[in-house]
This record gives sequence, structure tokens and C-alpha cells, in this order.
Amino acid sequence: MAKKFPIAPAHPERLCWGCDLYCPADDLRCGNGSDRTPHPCEFWGDDWEQMLEGTSSEAVDAPPTQAQIPAHKL
Repeated sequence: MAKKFPIAPAHPERLCWGCDLYCPADDLRCGNGSDRTPHPCEFWGDDWEQMLEGTSSEAVDAPPTQAQIPAHKL
């Protein structure tokens, strides 16, 4: 089972957040590149999880289905 992703870690800069190993920033074991992957709070601030509320994968530029295309454009 995967570890629960921490919403507000105390020191996010100390870990790599690229996989479930959560390696120390100076000892990357997973081979996920040469740089550590930052925590989302380092990019978007402490309220980053509120940006995701109410969104779904369908809301992100999903291509229109055939039913949504007007008949004269088919």
C-alpha cells in the first residue's frame, strides 16, 4: 500500500517527493533524475490542495465527444 501523501510537511525541502520512497534530498535512491522533485506546497504555497478541490480530470481540456459537435461540422 502506498504511503499517505502529506499535505503540509514541516520541512518539504529535505525530501524528494517524486515517488513513494521520500528519499532525503542528498541521497536519491529511485533514479528519478538528478534533482529532487519538490512538494506542491513549494510551488503553490500552503493552500495548494484547495486549488484541486472541485476539479476533475474531465474538466481539463477534454476533447469534445461526437454528441457535443454540431451536425453541420461533422
